[in-house]
Amino acid sequence: MMATSMWTSVCSTGDDCAQKCALEGADYSGTYGASTSGNALTLKFLTKHEYGTNIGSRFYLMAGTSSSKYQMFTLMNNEFAFDVDLSTVECGLNAALYFVAMDEDGGMSKYSNNKAGAKYGVGYCDAQCARDLKFVGGKANVEGWAASTNDANSGVGPYGGCCAEIDVWESNSHSFALTPHPCTDNGYHVCEKDGCGGTYSEDRFAGKCDANGCDYNPYRMGNKDFYGKGKTVDTSKKFTVVTRFEQDKVSQFFVQDGKTIQIPAPTDTSISTSSNITPEFCDNQFTAFGDRNRFSEVGGFPQLNAALQKPMVLVMSIWDDHYANMLWLDSSYPPEKAGTPGGDRGDCPQSSGVPSDVESQYASAQVVWSNIRFGPVGSTVKA
Repeated sequence: MMATSMWTSVCSTGDDCAQKCALEGADYSGTYGASTSGNALTLKFLTKHEYGTNIGSRFYLMAGTSSSKYQMFTLMNNEFAFDVDLSTVECGLNAALYFVAMDEDGGMSKYSNNKAGAKYGVGYCDAQCARDLKFVGGKANVEGWAASTNDANSGVGPYGGCCAEIDVWESNSHSFALTPHPCTDNGYHVCEKDGCGGTYSEDRFAGKCDANGCDYNPYRMGNKDFYGKGKTVDTSKKFTVVTRFEQDKVSQFFVQDGKTIQIPAPTDTSISTSSNITPEFCDNQFTAFGDRNRFSEVGGFPQLNAALQKPMVLVMSIWDDHYANMLWLDSSYPPEKAGTPGGDRGDCPQSSGVPSDVESQYASAQVVWSNIRFGPVGSTVKA
C-alpha cells in the first residue's frame, strides 16, 4: 500500500491506515534473507523471492523468550563485544550494529493506534529522524509518501522517528566508523517534514538530533593501512569488536587471531593522542576538519552521557545508500574535500556505491554477527 498507492481506497489518512492495519508475520529467511545458527545472525544484502527482491534489512534483539519486548541495554560503564565476518561487504555497503533509544514495547503503550509493537518490529527511531518508516508515532506515514525510484518497497514520508543513536559499528571490508549521535531530546520523538533534519530533509541540521555525530574512523584520521583486507585488522576473516562506554569517553579495540589490536591515534596529534572519543577529541576534530560542530549544538558530551544512561535497543542491519552512495563511510566525502584533512574516509573510488551498481555487483554480499557479549567494562574479553 505505502509504496504503490494502490490501496488508497481502503484508507488514506495516517490514523485511518494505522487503525485498519492487518498484522501478519514474515518469512525472515525466504523474504528478508536473515537466518540464525547457534549464536550467529546472518543478514544477506539481496534476497530474491516469489514476490520480488528484498534489498537490505534491519533486525532488533528481543528480550529473552519474550516476543513483545525488545532487549534493553544501558551502556554507561559497560562494554559490548561481538564477532563479525564482513569479508563480502564491499564498497557502497554498510554492515551496521548500533543502539537507539526506542521504546521497549515499540510504542504500544504510548500510541493507541499501535497494535503491532515490538513483536512486529515497530517503533524505530534514530538520529537521522528516519522518515523512510511505514509507521511513526502510531500513525501510518502515508500522507505524502514518495516511493523510492528503484525500490518499490521503500520511500520517504512526512513523519520521522527521532532519538539518540550510538553507532558502535558502521562498516564494510574497506572502512569503519564509531559514531555517537546525541539529541537535545534523547528519547523517542516524532518530527515532521524538513523540521526533522538529517538525511531526508533540506536542512540536515534542523531538528533535535545530531545527524553527523562525532565519529572516529582511523582512515579519516590518517591511518590508511590499519583496516582492510590484508591489513592490521584483516577484514578477509572474522574478528572481534569491543566497545567501552564510560563517562566522557567511548573507546574501542579489536581481537583477531588471539591478539588484541588497539586502534591508532590520529596522525595529527593536535586532534588527540589516542583513539578514544572524548570531549576534547570531538572539539578538536571539528576544528581541524573545518566541519560544523553540531555535536556541541545539541549538548555535546553531557547529552551523550545522558543518552548512555538511557535503556537502548540493539539494531543490526545491512544496507546501501540512495543519498550519498556511502562515500561518507568509505571514500572521499564531500567529493570536493578529497585530499584535504578529514576528507578521505576510505579507499573506495568516488564513483562507487551507486545503489543499482552495488545491487548488481554484490548481490551475494552478507554479514555474519555472532558471539554477542555485554557486561561491565573489562568483562567480555580477556585483553
